[in-house]
Amino acid sequence: MSRKRNLPQCSHRKKHALSCSSRAELQFPMSSLDCVLPEGQYAQRLSSYTPVFLAGVLEHLMAHILELAAREARSSRKVRITPEHVQRALNNNETLSRLFQLPWLENEDVGRTYFKILRSTVTSL
Repeated sequence: MSRKRNLPQCSHRKKHALSCSSRAELQFPMSSLDCVLPEGQYAQRLSSYTPVFLAGVLEHLMAHILELAAREARSSRKVRITPEHVQRALNNNETLSRLFQLPWLENEDVGRTYFKILRSTVTSL
């Protein structure tokens, strides 16, 4: 009778590299934030936890905005979320409208004009 021997498992197995975002269970790219934060010169020194915290805050904020925009899309009987749904969601929520007091959110024609100007300058280069 041949017995199967229980060989010790190799402890040197190659593990898949995990990104910082996946280790923190976040969707936002922490490595990008880690590169951008020092360029802003917000402080002389930054903790290694700063991009983790900022990515978590941004992810939570975006999830809340998308949830409100999805409600707006559902109320207008649409399946897809459009920029107009996001705009209505931001304008209807008092705290988010105060947070995002931007001129192009109030008038959608301003945004369209801006993108037309931007497109014409890029094509002329």
